[in-house]
Amino acid sequence: MLNALVAYAAEEGAASNPLIPAWYDIIWSAVCFAVILFVFWRVALPKMNDLLDKRAAAIEGNIAKADEAQRKAEAALEEYTAQLAAARKEAGEIRDAAREDGKKIVAEAKDTASAEASRLTAAAHSQIEAERQTALVSLRSEVGTLALDLAGGVIGETLSDDAKAQAVVDRFLADLEASEKAAQ
Repeated sequence: MLNALVAYAAEEGAASNPLIPAWYDIIWSAVCFAVILFVFWRVALPKMNDLLDKRAAAIEGNIAKADEAQRKAEAALEEYTAQLAAARKEAGEIRDAAREDGKKIVAEAKDTASAEASRLTAAAHSQIEAERQTALVSLRSEVGTLALDLAGGVIGETLSDDAKAQAVVDRFLADLEASEKAAQ
């Protein structure tokens, strides 16, 4: 049978071109192609178009979302920059205020220390003056007593009248003070 087929093909092959198919093959192929084209055109192509439209819409939506996010990020950056500048300005103001407060505190401390020093100096002067007066009174009484004793030894009498003796001593000391002041 194989031989019969080869012989038949050889006879048919001599009469027709092997590159051109038979008419029935071309017609049935055209019909199959038309059916496939019709199905593709009516079923597959609309589904493909819907899929591509959905994908395009999703991409456009994502681009819009990205643009919105970019705008929000830029707005947040501008707000952050403004807040940072405000914070730096406020920090500078606080630093300046702290310096001024420090200067005021130092000035107040100096004033307080100066007032305290003046008060202590005045207290020391008054204490020195009080001690000087005490020493002067003590000195007058001792000098007076010594002067009376010496005067009594020179005169040969004791001066018993305290009022007179005190007056003589006071006059003597006043003369001494007057001579010291005149010498200065």
